[in-house]
Amino acid sequence: MMLVTIIGLGLIGGSLALELKKRLGYTVQGIDTNNNNAQKALELGIVDKIVDFHQITDSDVVVLAVPVNFLPDLAINVLNTIKNNAIVFDMGSTKEKLSKTVENHEKRTNFVAVHPIAGTEHSGPEAAIYNLFDDKVNIICDKGLSSKKAVDKVLHIFNALNMRTIFMNSAEHDKHIAYVSHLSHISSFMLGKTVLEKEKNEKNIFDMAGSGFESTVRLAKSSPNMWTPIFIENKENILSSLNEYIDNLTAFKNLIIEENKEGLQKTMLETNHIKEVLKGIQK
Repeated sequence: MMLVTIIGLGLIGGSLALELKKRLGYTVQGIDTNNNNAQKALELGIVDKIVDFHQITDSDVVVLAVPVNFLPDLAINVLNTIKNNAIVFDMGSTKEKLSKTVENHEKRTNFVAVHPIAGTEHSGPEAAIYNLFDDKVNIICDKGLSSKKAVDKVLHIFNALNMRTIFMNSAEHDKHIAYVSHLSHISSFMLGKTVLEKEKNEKNIFDMAGSGFESTVRLAKSSPNMWTPIFIENKENILSSLNEYIDNLTAFKNLIIEENKEGLQKTMLETNHIKEVLKGIQK
């Protein structure tokens, strides 16, 4: 029977554990530096048992589901420890630094850089759910640096999770994800911050917040412990996307100042095209 060790038992690692047990019948053991998280994952049946790091030597697959700032060192330690035919993959949303860290390791071909684009605003093992990954996109980076066996095993797992996998290099990944994911979280955090600072009566926020505000600010409930390292790890790409976003906000602000109805309508009409783009993705 396939033995998988998942390091990091939060939303992503926990949800993956549930699916590996249910859909593939794997035995899943867990590791988490937070003892409360580890015990909660065990109590909830997310993993079959909790183990120490040295016990990963028996694992067929090791999954790294920790905050991105811990991934490079952890990946090296895991590759140093696993048996020769074991496979390792991560679940992080930044890739370039990690890929450069492991590129010269003697077991580099055992490693696959993976980013399943799935999640919620919740965190911790209690947030782990079934079907989190269904119909979502999974990204494998730097495919050519991993063995065919490792890539095939990862594809087998994520196909079983009903994900659609695409391939790109790690630099492309970090650039694109800065726009479509990381910038969205910054925007949500700052919208929430602005409203909290300017609207001191919390009851007004509750009473007047419509579905548009609620959906836009949903990501502001995400874990700062997870997102702070992401913003720092992908700093250059995020700053580039953030500067463009600020430029667009400033231009839109000026159209309002000038009461430029035609300009406002033209900008919003052009941006309506996003619904066609998203419709194509959903297909």
